[in-house]
Amino acid sequence: MHPPLFIRPLTRCEREQLQAGLRSADAFTLRRCQILLASASGQRARAIAASLGCSAGTARNAIAAFHAEGLACLAEKSSRPKAAKPLLDPGHHEQLYLLLHQSPRLAGKPRSTWTLALLAEACYERGWTPRPLSIEAVRHAVARLGVSWRRAKHWVTSPDPAYARKKTRATV
Repeated sequence: MHPPLFIRPLTRCEREQLQAGLRSADAFTLRRCQILLASASGQRARAIAASLGCSAGTARNAIAAFHAEGLACLAEKSSRPKAAKPLLDPGHHEQLYLLLHQSPRLAGKPRSTWTLALLAEACYERGWTPRPLSIEAVRHAVARLGVSWRRAKHWVTSPDPAYARKKTRATV
């Protein structure tokens, strides 16, 4: 069980800003203001949660954020992890670009065009990624190169002398 958590006594200016936040069009700001004003009036987090229809953890998080940031906690922050980075290192982008322009057969694959799964497998085999990438991760890596996947699939040509004719017939 969590001990009761309340916000510190509000200054007149803080209370005015919280009351002004009750008229905010932003739902996050409105909810935070409701929680903080209820806490300032002496309500516990569990009671605030029950009256506002949120979880007690949400109320406790708002109170803790107010203690840490003051009124800056009323603005919603990014939910993106701070340490998020692509699994395919940007140093390998040029190599990936060159790989896309080669036939998968040169990489020992049994196809003449790249698939996202095949590309993920090739990146892992070359040691460019610490684990096999998902198809979506490969799609994002190709997008960071500035090309669409649809275009990348058709860069490869075949050594077959009739390939151009066959390709034209297939795409028409």
